[in-house]
Amino acid sequence: MLDVRRMQVLRAVVTSGSVTAAAAHLGYTPSAVSQQVAALEKEAGIELLERVGRGVRPTAAGRLLTEHAALIGRQVAEAETALADLRAGRTGRISVRYFATAGAELVAPALARFRTAHPDVRVDLRLVDQSGTAAAEGDEPDVTLVVRPRNAPSPSGPLRLVHLRDDPYRAVLPKNHPLAVRRTIDLADLADEAWVGSERPGPCLDAVLEACAAAGFTPGYTVECEEYATAQGFVAAGLGISLIPLMGLGSRHPNVVVRTVRAPEPVRTIQAEVRESSLALPAVRTLLTALQEG
Repeated sequence: MLDVRRMQVLRAVVTSGSVTAAAAHLGYTPSAVSQQVAALEKEAGIELLERVGRGVRPTAAGRLLTEHAALIGRQVAEAETALADLRAGRTGRISVRYFATAGAELVAPALARFRTAHPDVRVDLRLVDQSGTAAAEGDEPDVTLVVRPRNAPSPSGPLRLVHLRDDPYRAVLPKNHPLAVRRTIDLADLADEAWVGSERPGPCLDAVLEACAAAGFTPGYTVECEEYATAQGFVAAGLGISLIPLMGLGSRHPNVVVRTVRAPEPVRTIQAEVRESSLALPAVRTLLTALQEG
């Protein structure tokens, strides 16, 4: 295999027309330059320079390698420029995975601010569920939005959790419900109600069940739909009450009321799973800040 550094030495000799001049340009001794060229000739298996008077000139093979050395030099310079742009956050690509209810309320406004600061960085967005399960196997995004408790252990592997937002749950009641007259409802007051499930099994449902357990009861689900808009429809029809996170209440059914819950207030915690290597990129850090600012 040809040594690229030696090819650049050959190029300096051919450009200057002499070993001595090339040595002065490179900061080497003439002997060191001659040794590099001799080693390259051994690698190439052919003579690369021939003497002309007090100078040298390239053979056909020498001209060929000199041309490739110039091309490699330009490519290296381009790579260095591209790398500098990437390090500075001027260019590049960030892959982000998000779940549905975080899209409009959290991701969209954050991306609008991010693009002002990094207009030439491309963001690849794909949808996952709240647990962070990727849509495709082998997907290794830079940032994945997930629901994890605040005290959740760090993920295994080269990942780090970054807290983004706490998303409290609200009680969703039919308009004519006796508790609808209250501005705030104790969670225990919902213990004997028929419940409309709005969460599939996973971290979001866990947050609701843990809060209910702390209030001394287990909710009795009569309807399970695993979707916020549909859950509101069942509540509006008088089939029960529901708990829905604030970020899931962007569109509210006209025949329901939404009330704050306390003692305790169920909360799902939205965090970002970030690849450790990606945290070195200014663009990723800017995006995380934008997501935290909400």
